[in-house]
Amino acid sequence: MSIGENKLVIGIILGALLGIFCGWSFGESMLSLSWLGDLFLDALKMMIVPLIVGAIISGVTSLGDVRRLGKVGGYTLLYYAMTTACAVLIGLILVNIIQPGVSANLETEITTEPILERENVGLSELIKSLISPNIIHAASNTQLLPIIVFCLLFGAALTTIGKNKKSIINFFDELNEVMMKLVMWIMLFAPIGVFSLVASQFARVGGGENIKAELIAVGSYFFTVILGLLCHFLLLFLILIIFSTHGKQYLLKLLRAILTAFGTASSSATLPLTMSCAIEAGIDKKSVKFVLPIGATINMDGTALYEAIAVMFIAQAYGINMGATEQVIIFITATLAAIGAAGIPQAGLVTMLIVLNAVNLPAEGIGMILAIDWLLDRFRTAVNVWGDSVGAAVIEPHLLKS
Repeated sequence: MSIGENKLVIGIILGALLGIFCGWSFGESMLSLSWLGDLFLDALKMMIVPLIVGAIISGVTSLGDVRRLGKVGGYTLLYYAMTTACAVLIGLILVNIIQPGVSANLETEITTEPILERENVGLSELIKSLISPNIIHAASNTQLLPIIVFCLLFGAALTTIGKNKKSIINFFDELNEVMMKLVMWIMLFAPIGVFSLVASQFARVGGGENIKAELIAVGSYFFTVILGLLCHFLLLFLILIIFSTHGKQYLLKLLRAILTAFGTASSSATLPLTMSCAIEAGIDKKSVKFVLPIGATINMDGTALYEAIAVMFIAQAYGINMGATEQVIIFITATLAAIGAAGIPQAGLVTMLIVLNAVNLPAEGIGMILAIDWLLDRFRTAVNVWGDSVGAAVIEPHLLKS
């Protein structure tokens, strides 16, 4: 990494650590600084839609023959499906070994209404989320799946028209470059933004004493999820080493994106920085522009792992035995639900209802994990972003050969 990149990574780490310390120690008084974090997060979110539009259309048109779109898309979806399945499998293995729910306290709070209201989410709704009747409305609500589908189709159609397409392609190429430059300007404020986001979130739950009480109540569950995320993080690193020419330097280059993902708890908000870091790490722009926007929307390795552990934890807490058949169902539904998570509000908790319903567990069991979910969300988002980044590196050689 360059000196400037090193300084920014160190600044983000210090910002996160200072945010944890201040939020833990000073509690609700840190809420007065929450606007700084919101401003930073909003600035990143402001970049998402124009960046995705420019990146995907530019990426698709750079492939040339539209038939290559399907081939590369197939490789991308296969990679994301396999790593998500691996994440669920890791979660199931650990939760069966550690059994965090056996000693859990069943005095749960009632699950919030907005989550229970979405209990009927199903396959048809996930498929319908791919298409929006109003693309402007989808953009204004940051509904990324329909925007990605539109851009893929637009780019594919653009490659089939005559000579006039060159000026349109150049426009989207330049749009992508401009958005990358804006992202780098915004990232100069990342240490302050991450500090504020972390400190204010710790403050919202009442500071160190309340957090300590929550961790004691569900400590074994928290430890199981963190251990699972760490194992999957290392598995992704192993996949990177085996199937890509990029080594440990790639992880160092992506640290800014991973740390920002922890601070923002949003794969989508981190996407502009993830793309910028991947390009700086030497990943071909075609792979970055095609693979990463799709990954930020459908690839949720950390979410899938957490859902598998959470559902088994709830079953164990209620004393309900989950046999081989039920765990196969959890494996399948957690994998599919995590892929569709991005198209649904309150992604992780809502899609968990699909898994709970599939094995006939009470939805109210989510109340046991709500108190600590906000913190785990930051760790699993970091793993999600790392999974997207490894995907861009793994798909790159296939894209260049096709």
